Amino acid sequence: MTSAPLLVLCALGPEVWALRGGDWRGAVGGPPVLVRTGVGRRRAGHAVRRLLGSAPGGYGAVVVAGFGAAVGPGMQPGEVVVADGVRDAEGHLYPVDSGADLARALKARGLTTHTGVHHTADHVVRGLERRALHLQGALAVDMEAAAVLAALREVRPALPVGVLRVVVDTPERELLRPGTLPAGVRAWRTLRATVPALVDWYRPGLRPGSADLNHPTSSTLPQEAS
Repeated sequence: MTSAPLLVLCALGPEVWALRGGDWRGAVGGPPVLVRTGVGRRRAGHAVRRLLGSAPGGYGAVVVAGFGAAVGPGMQPGEVVVADGVRDAEGHLYPVDSGADLARALKARGLTTHTGVHHTADHVVRGLERRALHLQGALAVDMEAAAVLAALREVRPALPVGVLRVVVDTPERELLRPGTLPAGVRAWRTLRATVPALVDWYRPGLRPGSADLNHPTSSTLPQEAS
């Protein structure tokens, strides 16, 4: 059983800030290593290769966490979407076996949680493109997770990984519309509240699931969603 710490990757400083202030008592391997990768696939992939290349056995699992956008109707800001798969802009789908266990830990802590596919885009997704992604089975969209999984496939394919996004904006309330600031505060508080669930998920004996990074599948996106 590993005693290495958890590596938590976030794109933005406020995401790191939210998680750093959470209750990490009892975390395996001590406090997590929290890293701001920067926004986008290139930065996220580079950060993973650099971190794992410099410390090959230094981490027991990886979590990609932060804010994201819901692409389906009915979700509210502050709800959590856990990935059971991540699809990139080219249509490759990376299964994430940890989804059910991580969602269970979050629900046990009282957080409203959904499980489904995350889509990693190269740009901010709006309007009809969100609807197209939802029709392809996605629940949330981000700009980093697929690159993290692709990099892990290269350098540590057996390393357990979890992916979660706290909803900031929805199809009904898109980013930069009135109400974004209250939604952002709600999401920030929820992200901090996920910390005890991350500790639970990574506790000895739970054996967090890992993505099948050696064999990503492919899916075809509609033209307007590619």
